[in-house]
Amino acid sequence: MTVDLITTMPNRYASFDVDAKGYEEIGNTRVHRIQLPDHKSGFLDQAKAFFSYMLEARKIASAQSYDVVFATSSRLFTAFLGALIARQKKTPLYLDIRDIFVDTVADILPAPILFPLKPFFVLVEKYTFNSASKINLVSKGFSGYFEKKFPGKFYRWYTNGIDPDFQGSAESSPELGNDRTRLLYAGNIGEGQGLDAIIPKLALRLGEDYEILVIGDGGKKEKLKQSLREMGVDNVTLRNPVSRDQLIREYNQADILFLHLNDYPAFEKVIPSKIFEYAAVGKPILAGVKGYPKTFIESEVSNANTFDPCNDVSAEAAIKGLALSITDREEFVKKFGREKIMKDLVDDLLVVIEERGDS
Repeated sequence: MTVDLITTMPNRYASFDVDAKGYEEIGNTRVHRIQLPDHKSGFLDQAKAFFSYMLEARKIASAQSYDVVFATSSRLFTAFLGALIARQKKTPLYLDIRDIFVDTVADILPAPILFPLKPFFVLVEKYTFNSASKINLVSKGFSGYFEKKFPGKFYRWYTNGIDPDFQGSAESSPELGNDRTRLLYAGNIGEGQGLDAIIPKLALRLGEDYEILVIGDGGKKEKLKQSLREMGVDNVTLRNPVSRDQLIREYNQADILFLHLNDYPAFEKVIPSKIFEYAAVGKPILAGVKGYPKTFIESEVSNANTFDPCNDVSAEAAIKGLALSITDREEFVKKFGREKIMKDLVDDLLVVIEERGDS
């Protein structure tokens, strides 16, 4: 069996470059990395970048025949591209869905932009999901949305997981909780995270006994900087993205790992992928979430407290309930190790191929 993996060159952050080959063969996998045009995180820029990716991906796929098409998509249009290729090749489509695009844009986009675009998004969503043979949803919080809109589909529930690099990465630190308490956020700084709506207020409320480190980049980083300046906050440090090895070191130097989703209804259905690597490190976790992610964290992750998104008073109360110590989360790591989850997903994907051969 040969696998064609069609993806992009690493491009998430302009402030962090990763070298990668445009094409390479790893075992039986042919990896095609498409170079995207320069773009920022704005809606139009991302749309142009995706259109470029779509053209190149279809060109690569056009010369091949496939037994199945697998599309993993945090955004609807990657799944839509998979549907286009699967229909062109007359092959089954297996979707791996990590977000509810139509739901999310309804919360994030301004009404004058959303109104003319939403009918188009709904049509694309309908075409995409009606094309799928099986659909994996990474969060049980998605079930009500998809099962109502697309009944009769074969749904699976393979979550995000913990990469091997983070498994066993927890280190006990004799400095934990000494001097100033260190909160660390690492990840995207966008509308979905809403850091500008919580970090400045929380930093002021916690005062000089706490320091907050934010590592990452994204479309709302400048707004966060501006809010920190305007409010006179001096106990928050912003740093650009770092390598995974350095990130693990930063996790182990922190007292509390911080997670936040903006206060939008769409985010009440997701499971933030960051929670898996945070939990593996063993540090206390402070999470501004509600809805299904709140339920998931409170039921699955020990020494992790949640608070109402964008609410600094609620966040301060949640911090006080954390134990500033390393927590053994071995059972969580076993349950959500990515290797096991991906093996189960691949086994399910192979069933689709076998069923096609039998038909």
